[in-house]
Amino acid sequence: MASVHESLYFNPMMTNGVVHANVFGIKDWVTPYKISVLALLYEMTASKITLPERRRLNKLILPLQQGPDLTLGQFLQTVEECCSQTAYAVKLRLHEMADGELKDMEYFFSTLPTPFTAFDSEAYKTSVVGLFMRHMLLAYNKLSFSQVYKLYRSLQHYYHNDSDMDLTSTEDTVGDRVDKEEMDTPLHESELRGPLSQKQAEYFLARQAYLLKNDENKALKPAALQEELNNMLKFNPDFAEAHYLNYLNSMRVQDIFLSAHSLLHYFDRLILSGNEGKSNGDEGYGRSLRYAALNLASLHCRFGHYRQADLALQEAIRIAQESNDHVCLQHCLSWLYTLEQMKGSDSTVLTEDSVKMAAHFCLPYLASLGIQSLVQQGATQGKTAHKLMDALKDTDILHWKHSLSELIEISLAQTTSIWRMYGKSTMALQQGQLLLNISSLEPVNFGVQQNNTEAFAVALCHLAELHAEQGLYSAVSEIIQHLKEQFPPHTQHAKLWMLCDLKIQFERHMNEGKYHLAEPLVTAISALNKTEGLYRKAQVLKALNRSTEAYRILQQLQVHCEKTKCTEMVIRVMLSTAELHWESSGFSTALPLLLQALALARQHHLQSLASEAILHLAFTQLMLGVPEQALTVLHEAIEPVLAHGAVMDKGRTMLLAARCQMAVAGFRPNRQGQAVLAVDTLNEAAAYFSKLNCKERLRDVHYLQAQLHHALGQTLQRNKSAMLFRLLDQELQSPAPPVSMQL
Repeated sequence: MASVHESLYFNPMMTNGVVHANVFGIKDWVTPYKISVLALLYEMTASKITLPERRRLNKLILPLQQGPDLTLGQFLQTVEECCSQTAYAVKLRLHEMADGELKDMEYFFSTLPTPFTAFDSEAYKTSVVGLFMRHMLLAYNKLSFSQVYKLYRSLQHYYHNDSDMDLTSTEDTVGDRVDKEEMDTPLHESELRGPLSQKQAEYFLARQAYLLKNDENKALKPAALQEELNNMLKFNPDFAEAHYLNYLNSMRVQDIFLSAHSLLHYFDRLILSGNEGKSNGDEGYGRSLRYAALNLASLHCRFGHYRQADLALQEAIRIAQESNDHVCLQHCLSWLYTLEQMKGSDSTVLTEDSVKMAAHFCLPYLASLGIQSLVQQGATQGKTAHKLMDALKDTDILHWKHSLSELIEISLAQTTSIWRMYGKSTMALQQGQLLLNISSLEPVNFGVQQNNTEAFAVALCHLAELHAEQGLYSAVSEIIQHLKEQFPPHTQHAKLWMLCDLKIQFERHMNEGKYHLAEPLVTAISALNKTEGLYRKAQVLKALNRSTEAYRILQQLQVHCEKTKCTEMVIRVMLSTAELHWESSGFSTALPLLLQALALARQHHLQSLASEAILHLAFTQLMLGVPEQALTVLHEAIEPVLAHGAVMDKGRTMLLAARCQMAVAGFRPNRQGQAVLAVDTLNEAAAYFSKLNCKERLRDVHYLQAQLHHALGQTLQRNKSAMLFRLLDQELQSPAPPVSMQL
């Protein structure tokens, strides 16, 4: 096929391989593939086929006409899936032309208009099929004899190269029919070669742009798409839309230079083409300039070039003010508060102003985005959950009223994240599943049934982490596998599931005491998120008893998180630092740090972290010799942990409660009730740790069970617990840390 296109026999705008005019000035030209489409249209009109088959073929016509040229095997397979009888008839007609003489092809074109002369024909002159027919006939009639001969030889080459292939083994089914699932296979590199007609180019660009926005996995791979765009721009360097798709494609692979280069070329070509200025005079030219500056600012924002973004944004604001363009100014204001957020500044006032102005100018999309941004800021600043949810409820009404499907998805993903942050795992699970089961308001194009946007990736990652917390690792592997299929590594949202997968693996290895497996994951986590990587590095160092190095990293991390206002990580760092104090300077020195962490968690309504701080406080009080007070404090955390906590947290809570009960009983006759209660508590803790295969913790539980049963005079149970402890101790082959020093 490539050689057929490259000969360019059918293109009067090209001689000796040099373009002399805009290729897309020609509406269409004849190729062997388009002769195949004409043969299909002829057979559909001339032969009798059933109504279901006709409907399937009718859905196929427009994609075949506007799509890129296919090989004969791909074309016949696509038709055969709709109607095998028609596919055979088309192949037979092509066989007659390819194995016959030039006059057979001439005869085909001379008889072609006959079935379409009737007024009530499907191919009436103003229909899609009729227009295509007329374009083909006009293009064919303009060809010289030598060009007709070249077309005939190309048809022979086209037919004989593919006619002998096994159609069932064709890799790619390329028809763009919405009732089939062939879009699961992306277009191959061989689909586009040589110059495309205007319709083909527009269809290809629209298709790829839609897929990049809604389901990047089904779009062409970045390298393949880049090759096709380069081929397209080789024949028409001034094709503005191709430059814009090039910009989107470059963004996928984080190519800073090419994305900026393509974006600037897009607006340059847009101005040169006159598309923006024909009806509005200078207004079109000015509009391109201000939106070019705005897009350039957004590009620099995405890459973290805040200085360049600020300069471009100021230029866009200046031009928009000169033109009195309030809509552009609102877009500028929305990016201005986004830029301030990225810098770490408080942009609440700017965001509120943006929402008010967007509502005033009836711009629901920008107003809703502003409210969602305010909700996000409110969550990090410690606003109560009911206020945030009320604000999101109001925006949801706006979304459904204006059918803003994308913002509905973002709202649900944001709600899931907020409930996770506040420690309400049940609510987070419900919101995540609601997003995955919602029917999209987006029109179904190109076989895309569900928008695979960032919101879906976020929700799936939350679900994976929630299942991992409950020890359901088989379900986690299924979710991660689905994420890998829907968001392959080359897609822009793949980093979300990569980080999620690494964090889950890390926590699992740490819970199982396999620190040698957890340590290599730290480097990979750091590459995706430096803050998370540093925190986990400190955790591994602490587990390996390298306390000095861990303390230094934690102090460095706390300074960084306080500067960036990352409250959750600040609290986690405080709790880890308190654990280091237990091992070094004593339990009393950890109390001020734990109280500070608890106050900060309650101030920001972070229930899970508040419960974690309470566990640390109860353990500290137990070690300081006040078990009654420790048990009282612990009761504040037991209910939220059992309702929303991870299995590991439930096990640690029950183990600590049992130790407090044993300490309160003190093995005195009048306190036997607490000791009996501790038996059930330890059994519950053992069940939780068994679910996670946490053998080090199970060893501690069996050790305490043996002690407790011995004190209660239960010899049989004591021997059983002692045997289980012995077996685990031999299996682990590592010295058990003092139970009194571990939470």
